[in-house]
Amino acid sequence: MRGAEFAELRAFIEVAEQGNFSRAAIFLDMAPSTLSQIIRALEERLKVRLLQRTTRSVSLTEAGTHLLARIRPAFKELNEALESISDFRDAPMGTLRLSVSSIPAQMILAPVLKDFLTQYPAITLDIDVDNANIDIVKGRYDAGIRYGRVIAQDMVMVQTSAPSRIIAVAAPAYLSRHVMPKTPQDLQHHECIRFRIGNQQLLTWSFEKNKKKIEIAVSGSLIVNNVDLMIKATRDGIGIGYMAEAYMREDIAAGKLVPMLTDWSPAYDSWYLYYASRQHVSAPLKALIQFLRDHPQQKSSAAKTDISS
Repeated sequence: MRGAEFAELRAFIEVAEQGNFSRAAIFLDMAPSTLSQIIRALEERLKVRLLQRTTRSVSLTEAGTHLLARIRPAFKELNEALESISDFRDAPMGTLRLSVSSIPAQMILAPVLKDFLTQYPAITLDIDVDNANIDIVKGRYDAGIRYGRVIAQDMVMVQTSAPSRIIAVAAPAYLSRHVMPKTPQDLQHHECIRFRIGNQQLLTWSFEKNKKKIEIAVSGSLIVNNVDLMIKATRDGIGIGYMAEAYMREDIAAGKLVPMLTDWSPAYDSWYLYYASRQHVSAPLKALIQFLRDHPQQKSSAAKTDISS
């Protein structure tokens, strides 16, 4: 159906329901003469008279009664469908798809999931945990959460954690058998637990000191793509791990993991929730952003600083 035909049928319904061209014209915000021309054009196109007109009233012909009975339910359903869309725009309901790397999945989302879903029972969270640098637009995600430096600059970013460094750590058991590395290059002589990003790429270990940056391609007999598995293996003394300091805070404080090369650790960065546009942000996404800002878990995390220096 073309736009003009839709407008003609809508005008016909309004005239039929109001029983008067003037009142219908006021409702449709147009001149009575314009409305009369629209109805005349509809009748000419259908080649049948739909309305009987007198100077005082308007009534339906048999054909008009038949047409009204057929199209009024369809227009009512269409209007209800359009009104239901406003629920997605204004109310926090519907599905929210997130692409999240493993650390913020555990550190940022996991502690607040129960409270969020309790507060917003009409929202369905669909969380895809993947350490690859996903194109959220191409993947049709509403938003993502990743470390700030890997997010494309054209994204809208909302900070969701306190800043943290990526550091090398080892268990006391490992250091009892090996000399602690003093420079990033020394790592090439150590057993390092490597981390796979996505299907193929291995994470390069980056270090920085006095604006000098070094990237080390480490080696080792264990490769993982799960942060918790890396922490467990590092804690067990299998090798040196390379992870976010904030995520290992409790293990470091308990002496289970020992930070190393901290003077070579890269600059601090945070995890951010990010999305593609400031326009037409869905109500579920707005709700999640505000919830993360207000939740005590996030306020507590933001107040903490890293343990080592």
